Amino acid sequence: MTSRREFLQTVAAASAAATVPDALRAQANGVVGVDRASTRDRDETHDRASVVGRASTIDRIGLQLYTVRREMAVDVPATIEKVARAGYREVEFAGYFNQDLVKLRTLLDHWRLAAVSCHVGMSDVEAKWDAALVASVPRGTYASVASLKALAARLEAVGHKARDAGIRFGYHNHNTEFVPVEGSVPYEIFLSETDPKLVDFEMDIYWITQAGGDPLAYFAKHPGRFRLIHAKDSSGPPNQEMRDVGSGVIDWKKIFGQRAQAGIEKVFVEHDEPKDPWKSIAASYKYLHDLTF
Repeated sequence: MTSRREFLQTVAAASAAATVPDALRAQANGVVGVDRASTRDRDETHDRASVVGRASTIDRIGLQLYTVRREMAVDVPATIEKVARAGYREVEFAGYFNQDLVKLRTLLDHWRLAAVSCHVGMSDVEAKWDAALVASVPRGTYASVASLKALAARLEAVGHKARDAGIRFGYHNHNTEFVPVEGSVPYEIFLSETDPKLVDFEMDIYWITQAGGDPLAYFAKHPGRFRLIHAKDSSGPPNQEMRDVGSGVIDWKKIFGQRAQAGIEKVFVEHDEPKDPWKSIAASYKYLHDLTF
């Protein structure tokens, strides 16, 4: 069975996220920060949620399917059904498990799931644009500030292709991006060296927390850059064990309280190694569904 470390090294050492291939595209207009006090126009922008005195909630909750990758490897249709029945309305792929994409789209439509994002290797997104629309990069890219700036330029080049194709392209972090290289933080380089019109960021809240970073500080310094987030919790120091959302130390009210500043539009639950994936995704979904901020 592929470990998280092996997966990071071979597929998503530092992934990017963007829209899925044409065959899987679906309408997905839900946003973060819908006012639960009203049932009208559920798909308006999250600006509605800023009305004073009204609690905001997460309208559509997504799942990164890496969480249930073992189940996907055995039975894709059954796994997709269980994800939908758990309440999720959006998914983010990490591989398609040899499925015919047209049939997979039909399956998603049947269960009213929208595939709005996916993760693929950087070499694929550069060399096989028609087959892959998201990227990951090898760890050797973090050797120097020069190599980091070169990567930023590559990301921006792909961002141009994405814009021309009518989609968004973005970068997903792990903890590596927060280890200083020649006195500079890689994540800061990626943010400062890429055009916000071309490159989005999918912040993994667990990994930035595990690395000692502060999501809120990044929201304030780089407003609007974080259209997508991965939601998973941490037990806190010293072990920083990964936990279901709401069962750790991360203050999700504060995170989502700054959703407009951050630019958050899509939220994907993820757990790299859940003991029971179905209990895990159910617990995280319930917490986020019930959360008000």
